[in-house]
Order: sequence, then C-alpha cells, then structure tokens
Amino acid sequence: MCYKCLYFDGDGFAMLYKRIDNGKLQWPRNKNEVRNLTQQELRWLLEGRSIQQPKAIQKSKKGIF
Repeated sequence: MCYKCLYFDGDGFAMLYKRIDNGKLQWPRNKNEVRNLTQQELRWLLEGRSIQQPKAIQKSKKGIF
C-alpha cells in the first residue's frame, strides 16, 4: 500500500510518500471520520502507528509556572 501527502509548513509545500510493506494504515472509512491531523498525529501515521495514542502526553496549554 502506498500513499502521498501534501504538507504545507507555512512557507512552502512538501510531498511525502510512504510505502507500507507490512501492517495496516489507519484511514477514514467515510466523510464523518475525516479530520485535520496535528503534527504528532501525522508523524504517528507515517510511522505506521495509530493516530489515537491513549497514553501520549498532551501539550500543556499554560506555562509550567
């Protein structure tokens, strides 16, 4: 399975190409499952992981102090 991703980083586009030899790719099955991904979720997807990582540490919205 192969897929391509067009990514805009603020000042230009990058084309990502991924070929998965073994494993599965989490992909929307219908329009209701389509959503924007965070950079971390995109990284997980490209690594062949699930984009829903229940044990992942969420970024804090406020400062530590």
